[in-house]
Amino acid sequence: MRIEQDIKLDFKDVLIRPKRSTLTSRSEVDISRDYVFLHSQRTYHGIPIIAANMDTTGTFEMARALARHKLAVALHKHYDESDLLAYFAKPPAGGCTFYSMGITTPDFEKFQRVMEKANGTIENVCVDVANGYTKAFISFIHKLRRAFPAITIMAGNVVTGEMTEELILDGVDIVKVGIGPGSVCTTRKMSGVGYPQLSAIIECADAAHGLRGLICADGGCTSPGDLAKAFGAGADFVMLGGMLAGHDECASELVEVDGERKMRFYGMSSREAMNKYSGGVAGYRASEGKEVLLDYRGPVENTLQDILGGVRSACTYVGARKLKELSKRTTFVRVTQQLNEVFGAS
Repeated sequence: MRIEQDIKLDFKDVLIRPKRSTLTSRSEVDISRDYVFLHSQRTYHGIPIIAANMDTTGTFEMARALARHKLAVALHKHYDESDLLAYFAKPPAGGCTFYSMGITTPDFEKFQRVMEKANGTIENVCVDVANGYTKAFISFIHKLRRAFPAITIMAGNVVTGEMTEELILDGVDIVKVGIGPGSVCTTRKMSGVGYPQLSAIIECADAAHGLRGLICADGGCTSPGDLAKAFGAGADFVMLGGMLAGHDECASELVEVDGERKMRFYGMSSREAMNKYSGGVAGYRASEGKEVLLDYRGPVENTLQDILGGVRSACTYVGARKLKELSKRTTFVRVTQQLNEVFGAS
């Protein structure tokens, strides 16, 4: 057993310090990014925000809505092959779509069949597991990269620099970063495992960029300001679940509670999700997610305006004319103290 004494921070622990700016309007800020992925060598141009591959938010309808703003979606992995083929035959223009999968043999075989029938038109894949530190996960990445050398692979989740480096060296283009920060994730409560998300982004981005890889900050954002902090910390992409939930484009049940309309939202490791897709919680494991009822928020369009406007506003406060400049112009100010410091001072 050992204890790391270094301070680790979450989004709530910091603010971005303003700096002198020559920008006169948010409209002058370009929040799109251009990337060439390390392994696939494919190019990307768009606003690097991705709807999470949860069955409520990773929908075809969300993909079409976000594509109008050049945002991306990671589709959930429970779509039928026929539905996926119909979608990828004519994906929405302007956006970027990730095919999502787990690491089982049926997952791989399903992807092989879809790719063959789609004539290789799927360019981006999200390999999603709760624990990206297992040998089985690494072996699957090797297998996928060998079989499909030209696809862009986003994979995770991890929270440390050394594992980020290993994944990039093993063939991953975008490392997904985050264990336990999601609003409907209970991994930290159930297992005691996790890492404060802001520090995870900073450390994993530093490791990835040294190898010309990229990271996607997955989880923990509850406001547009959190996205600005994630990008300021070095995230290349940010994945959103709860912030995009509760909208018309989500595959969620609409219910009425005390005269108010609500929509169900749950984690993909929750009892609700496992009952739906796996016939219940297996006897050897526990649920690591929960279900909540969110206020019904109508079309996602208004929420997108708030999100994109907030990120643009952050850029104007620090003088970043382009999103790629935000991390270079970000200075975080700590606004909380950790418990050991409080106790030590008392």
